[in-house]
Amino acid sequence: MAKERLDKILAAQTAFSRKEVKELVRRGIVQVDGRKVLSPEEKVDAACQKIVLDGKPLGYKKFVYLMLNKPQGVVSATRDRETKTVLDLVPEQYSHRELFPAGRLDKDTVGFLLLTDDGNFAHDILSPRHHIPKTYLATVDGPITQELMEAFHQGLPIGGEDRCSPAEITVLNDGEHPTAEVVIYEGMYHQIKRMFQRFGLTVLTLKRIKMGGLKLDPALSLGECRELTPEELLQLKNGSKGTV
Repeated sequence: MAKERLDKILAAQTAFSRKEVKELVRRGIVQVDGRKVLSPEEKVDAACQKIVLDGKPLGYKKFVYLMLNKPQGVVSATRDRETKTVLDLVPEQYSHRELFPAGRLDKDTVGFLLLTDDGNFAHDILSPRHHIPKTYLATVDGPITQELMEAFHQGLPIGGEDRCSPAEITVLNDGEHPTAEVVIYEGMYHQIKRMFQRFGLTVLTLKRIKMGGLKLDPALSLGECRELTPEELLQLKNGSKGTV
């Protein structure tokens, strides 16, 4: 990667402000490749050079990728004047990163939401041309008919000029409030709710359980998040159309 100012790197990788970082450097407690650095403006390649702050190696991460198990009542936004956002759920240790939700879940929808500061990665997984599948569990207030299932598989109009691409649906139980697994390859506004509404059904609960080839970690409680492993990042990126 290209070299950047030392104070910029430290401010991006720690909870210190740019002003505080400059003072730390001038105090002589920052080393680069074993050499004490006293100038905050010195250019450093953090991916290749070893940076030590007050005796502790800097665990450099250019980008962060968090899997969040989003609860109800929280909006998929970076800020909101009236409602708690998904960023309010992120631990303090990530407060210095410019995280944002990659895509969105409705306020009353729960489950897998990716938070990151990697704009290119977010664009890639959200781009319609990549057809990253998103898998949901939906509970509805009436029977799921064969006609509905065929319409989902073929694609259907959902109001206005919006028409859904073919989706996959599997009924998991057909009780009073049936539950189905639904896989979509796009992200229209309230898409799954509008798809069921075409057949007079109301979605009672909706949970995203998978993005691409990556499942929501069952160990994550509602409101909790954790970083993705490199292997999980590949699973997320490599999700292709037809993968459930």
